[in-house]
Amino acid sequence: MRRWLLPEAIEDVLPAEAWHIETLRRRLLDEFRRHGYEFVIPPLLEYVESLLTGSGRDLDLRTFKLVDQLSGRTMGIRADIAPQVARIDAHLLNRTGVTRLCYCGSVLHTLPAGLTATRQPLQIGAELYGHAGIEADVEMLRLLAGALQLSGITTTRIDVGHVGVFRALADGAALEADQEQELFGALQAKDQPSLRELLKSVAEPYRSALLALPECYGGNEALQRAESFLPALPEIGQALAELRSLAGAVKDLQLSFDLADLRGLHYHSGMVFAAYCAEHPGAIALGGRYDKVGKAFGRSRAATGFSLDLRELARLAPGTAALGAILAPCPSSGDDAVAMQAVVKELRGKGEIVINELPGHASADWDQVGCNRRLTLREGRWQIETFVKE
Repeated sequence: MRRWLLPEAIEDVLPAEAWHIETLRRRLLDEFRRHGYEFVIPPLLEYVESLLTGSGRDLDLRTFKLVDQLSGRTMGIRADIAPQVARIDAHLLNRTGVTRLCYCGSVLHTLPAGLTATRQPLQIGAELYGHAGIEADVEMLRLLAGALQLSGITTTRIDVGHVGVFRALADGAALEADQEQELFGALQAKDQPSLRELLKSVAEPYRSALLALPECYGGNEALQRAESFLPALPEIGQALAELRSLAGAVKDLQLSFDLADLRGLHYHSGMVFAAYCAEHPGAIALGGRYDKVGKAFGRSRAATGFSLDLRELARLAPGTAALGAILAPCPSSGDDAVAMQAVVKELRGKGEIVINELPGHASADWDQVGCNRRLTLREGRWQIETFVKE
């Protein structure tokens, strides 16, 4: 076996793609900062008791685990940064008012999410803590839509659901934990045969209501169908009212509803949303409300946020045309060299890439690193000329 081979679904990022990703990272973090989101950098690994608190079984299965040589305790390499940010809000910042935080860093998954997915996504996201009202959810949706637009991504739609509807029906039907988990998965897949099989022994009106959830999809008419199909439980009424309020507040966004688009049964607590674009088969960004996570850390805080894989975003986002670098002669002594260094400093100050030539390399070598112009001394003046290979 070749020692330099990487594990399956783990790959290097080469210069052109890496710079494209970094450009997007800076652009998005600057945008989050303009909206008042403070940047945090959680650690790559933690003790699993902290890392997986409140996150549910799904994240546990996606997390690589190892033994800490100092303490002998089990540690995990993060598979999601959002729970870490919730811990920072709850225990380190410990503020009483609204807190806005953002982050960007690598996460590691035990298995890839799809056939072409990486096991090391670069997760970027924003989280808002301390406000339970619909205004926080509206802010999240607008921030996400703005981030995608800033990246050059045209969203086809943003689907919004509400896990409160499913929870109310599951509680009313008195489902056991395993049955609830299986049903949750079947609803996510919109697998009607499996749904009918799982619901054979469930009493009415909950059986019919759960079977009807995949049909509650579309525009405002989806909420009308939900009202007619679902039992008049207070929790369901509140969830539908929240979705209507959200729709009224973001009429300019391409919003649709899907009451079977469920994620994070043990993590999310209210509205959930997913953004889609034409060039990507799945969701490009995921988000929603997760009020219970703060309680799991010992301090209950309303929370909502979103995240996306920056590497996948960069693959979909249009790149900017590279201007190319300028090749400057190797610095030496003398008046000409002093003048050249002044010109080089000025060019770099304007954002140009200037690479100093090193002796013993052919012109083709510098062409490989993107030099398409060179700095040349003509009639006592340093001038930029088109790069000509030797």
